[in-house]
Amino acid sequence: MINVIVCGAAGRMGGRIIACARSETGLRIAGAVEAPGHPDLGRDAGELSGVGAIDCPLTDSLDRVIGKGDVAIDFSAPEAAVENAAACAAAGKSLVVGTTGLGPEGEKRLRSAAAGIACVFSPNMSAGVNLLFRLVAETAEALGDGYDVEIVEAHHRLKKDAPSGTAKKIAEIAAAALHRDLSEAAVYGREGMVGERTREEIGVHAVRAGDIVGEHTVLFSAPGERLELVHRAHSRDTFARGALRAARFAAAAGPGFYSMRDVLGI
Repeated sequence: MINVIVCGAAGRMGGRIIACARSETGLRIAGAVEAPGHPDLGRDAGELSGVGAIDCPLTDSLDRVIGKGDVAIDFSAPEAAVENAAACAAAGKSLVVGTTGLGPEGEKRLRSAAAGIACVFSPNMSAGVNLLFRLVAETAEALGDGYDVEIVEAHHRLKKDAPSGTAKKIAEIAAAALHRDLSEAAVYGREGMVGERTREEIGVHAVRAGDIVGEHTVLFSAPGERLELVHRAHSRDTFARGALRAARFAAAAGPGFYSMRDVLGI
């Protein structure tokens, strides 16, 4: 049995992870953590997620429950994710991080904080999205500089960061495959008299509307044709089950900083 602690347990993703874990064999929710001052502290995490009581009250301290777990899954906030990584490292517990908005400096701090343990970090836990990452790299390498690259992502109105962590990752992958410096090539939206598109640009555009779970479209376009790679998530459960799959991997892996490509073997 793998005992799992969920950080960000009362959030949209945390709730689905707890709910999906109920139907997974060999996994048990052993702890549930939220930010200090959260209105639901003390309530049962299973009841909050809609699956009924699981004898797991929501707490505001990972340190308080870390001893009960084998691996933590973090969908909290950037600063909290780094702090939780340090707590897991101090306790020798594995970690899965799906929190977005860390940025390059935040990821560097996460790597440092998680040194010595197995840590899976990915801006998107979906198996399909991680296959998309690979296809973007292969497509960019095959088509080369003759094709314009544009990325369009769409999410629900409550999402706080933009562009999405997944869109940023796609842009990084495309830039690397095309041997471009993303800090110079990226264009985030366009407005006004911006002039003609340069060949080196990688456009990234964010849509926020309604209850869209997550959509990512990568366009490779040249005069005469356009190729689109599209991923649409219909339910957060695809991310939750990916996170649980990563938790199984992390619980058995040796120390290291892993991605979902390692988990999926692609």
